[in-house]
Amino acid sequence: VVETTANNVAYVALLTACATPALVDEEATAAVVKTDKHTRVDELTLPPLLGYFQQLTRMSAQELTRERALLAATAPSTVTQVRLAMLLGQARSTIDLPRALGLLDGVLKSNEPAATSLHPLARMLASQYQERLKLQAQNDKLVQQLNDSLRRSAELQDKLDALADIERSLPMRPTGGENLPGGAR
Repeated sequence: VVETTANNVAYVALLTACATPALVDEEATAAVVKTDKHTRVDELTLPPLLGYFQQLTRMSAQELTRERALLAATAPSTVTQVRLAMLLGQARSTIDLPRALGLLDGVLKSNEPAATSLHPLARMLASQYQERLKLQAQNDKLVQQLNDSLRRSAELQDKLDALADIERSLPMRPTGGENLPGGAR
């Protein structure tokens, strides 16, 4: 009987929980509305920025230079900073990547609604650029090691060539064992 009563209490509690409407937290609702506002900004801003990024990948060096001049003449805004960071990320020079990272860092530090809506994109670009810088540093280190290795190899080859020259300059040894020191007398 006690076991049946415990089961009944559990069933009643379960049914009561299912039937009771969930309490709505006003702060949670406000956060969802804020998120929806940011999402709307993302929906309006991100596709053009992603399209711009794809355009940049197909541009020649001269077109990238012209685009850079256009962005420099544009009024500074969060979107302009992200576009410039994308443009600087396209350049083949490692000098531009730290500058692009600085621009993205400014966007990430900003609390403006337009900037916060671009934070995911800015974080993704920043991580990609940081990885590229790290890979470039590793590449530079490997190139330096290769150059050192080639230099040591050339030095060793020079030593081998010098030894071969010395060996060729020595007089020929007699082939018979009678004139060798320590030989039979």
